[in-house]
Amino acid sequence: MSQHGARRNTHHTPRGGAVWALVITSVAGFMAALDNLVVTTALPSIREDLGGALHDLEWTVSAYTLTFAVLLMFGAALGDRFGRRRLFLVGLTVFTGASAAAAVAPGIDSLIAARAVQGVGAAIMMPLTLTLLTAAVPAERRGMAYGIWGAVNGLAVACGPLVGGSLTEHISWQWIFWLNVPLGLALLPLARLRLAESHGTGAPLDIPGTLLASGGLFGIVYGLVRGPVDGWTGAVVLTALFAGVALLVGFVLYSTRAKNPMLPMRLFRSRAFSGVNAASLLMFLGMFGSIFLLSQYMQLVLGYSPTEAGLRMLPWTGMPMLVAPIAGILSDRVGGRPVAAAGLVLQAAGLGYLASVITADASYAIQLPGLIVSGIGMALYFAPASALVMSSVAAKEQGIASGANNALREVGGALGIAVMSSIFAAQGGYESAQTFVDGLRPAVAVGAVVVALGGLAALAIPARRRTGDGGGGASAAPATEPAPAPEPVLAATRPTTPH
Repeated sequence: MSQHGARRNTHHTPRGGAVWALVITSVAGFMAALDNLVVTTALPSIREDLGGALHDLEWTVSAYTLTFAVLLMFGAALGDRFGRRRLFLVGLTVFTGASAAAAVAPGIDSLIAARAVQGVGAAIMMPLTLTLLTAAVPAERRGMAYGIWGAVNGLAVACGPLVGGSLTEHISWQWIFWLNVPLGLALLPLARLRLAESHGTGAPLDIPGTLLASGGLFGIVYGLVRGPVDGWTGAVVLTALFAGVALLVGFVLYSTRAKNPMLPMRLFRSRAFSGVNAASLLMFLGMFGSIFLLSQYMQLVLGYSPTEAGLRMLPWTGMPMLVAPIAGILSDRVGGRPVAAAGLVLQAAGLGYLASVITADASYAIQLPGLIVSGIGMALYFAPASALVMSSVAAKEQGIASGANNALREVGGALGIAVMSSIFAAQGGYESAQTFVDGLRPAVAVGAVVVALGGLAALAIPARRRTGDGGGGASAAPATEPAPAPEPVLAATRPTTPH
């Protein structure tokens, strides 16, 4: 099947054209990346309109990141087996339809359900964008195409809070979801006509592994979300947490013995692979949870409008767009490990600073240094992170390694919102500006500690001798050794800027 798919792909590439493939995959990636953080600045308006407590607001974000994370590699495998263009169209259709459902949601529960389905669509669609782009672009031009794709996705992530805030303030929060509908409807016929079909190896789908991982992560996140509400010793909370841990242990044991596991456990025998993935998970855990709470703080406590809150988050979320090129140069010269570790230390320092200066009437000027330092730290980490992942495994396993890293990032985001919201709920609440700050400060301080631990994990990555690729820096193996179409399936499923 794979040879036949490759022949069809080669035959039809001129019909599709590299430019059309770049436009279609970049716009699709923009939609999926935008929806990671676009909802954060709309949370107060959603809460006012639909009601719901803190745990409901958590799920409006986590429902998307969680389904996206646990189905990411499964979605890529479906495309390899049944046709990448075909499954891309399926994922795009699901994502577009779920966006419309979220926009017309009559209550918070139906909004959460729509967000979960959005995550399913994104998990199918997103990893296939890079594969389809690789199939359409000649090897000598792939570096430029990947760069444009990553920049568009990075722009979506950086502008997510601002776009969400502007639409919420000037039209309504529903339009953060309606925005996807015309884009999706325009892409569907273009993708059908302009993208070439291709297939992978046709390896068996790892359905047991997917179910174990999905069930385990859901149990843990559900327990963390419900803990502050039902009590940590409640039967439902304890059952969810214990069941989640048991299922994840089962997933690890199963994956060590399965013939074609979704996530081969042997990869974690590499100290480099284990270190960069631990750093990624901890980074996103601290970052996502902090953005979730700080975006609400700016509106509910300081009184900024949604647009103003989104603009004020840009020094953090948008800084990687400016600093990433410099970080890439540094990575080429000194290697990726010290740059990534320094970035995580700066991110932790920025969060620690914010935790120390946040008050019920803190000025934006006093917060700004923490936002800028956090943004610089984020950029220094993301520039070499992908190269560190790719250089930690053999070339034939780069696709699954990158997919695992991207999935763990999303898991970290979902866990971060759950953990830091639990801390917030235990120490404070929405009753007044002061109670909000009472909960926010310890939560952000924990976020700083978690990201600092990520810095230690990055230092555990073995130092590499400097070679032509910069020692595992920003221009590691993938850039110097172009892979065939099936290889980089997940090589950049998430942008190299924050999401």
